[in-house]
Amino acid sequence: MNTGLLIQYVVIGLVVLASALVAFRKLAPQLTSRWLAAASIRFSQPGHAAWVRALGRRLQPKLATGSCSDGCSTCGACGPKPPARARGEAMPLEFRPRRH
Repeated sequence: MNTGLLIQYVVIGLVVLASALVAFRKLAPQLTSRWLAAASIRFSQPGHAAWVRALGRRLQPKLATGSCSDGCSTCGACGPKPPARARGEAMPLEFRPRRH
């Protein structure tokens, strides 16, 4: 195996790992929040190097405060989103049967 092929495999593996982590965070947000909190506590303990403690502070998950400004959108009280066209997003296609 030559070096170029090895680098290609490493890059593809990192991309697949990153996409799996993003999907896992989308599908199981509470579980990943608990895991990040546990890692943050472990890394933030005194006696670790400064960069490890900084990583622990960075991994600390954001807490939902229950106010409408935290963006958790769990209660649905923040109001409806504006239409996609007003936000500048693409509109989904709608297929309707032909009228005869």
